[in-house]
Amino acid sequence: MTNEPKQPSALEREIEETRERLAGTIDQLLHRASPKTIAGRQAYSLKAHYVDVDSGEPRTDNILKTVGVVVGVVVTLVVVRRVVR
Repeated sequence: MTNEPKQPSALEREIEETRERLAGTIDQLLHRASPKTIAGRQAYSLKAHYVDVDSGEPRTDNILKTVGVVVGVVVTLVVVRRVVR
């Protein structure tokens, strides 16, 4: 880089380019942080956990693990309630 002073028109153009880049960055951040976008990402992530994205087949291993945990929690709650009575 040289230490030569820039022309006012070159500075104005550089400032405008910087503003446009910043505006684009802010728009991207707003989109990524919007509740609708976050909810969509989470829904996709949850679906991908239970359904193979490539083939569309259910992932029975993950489904069975979840069912096992739910059944275990229900059984534990029933046993605890009976013991407490």
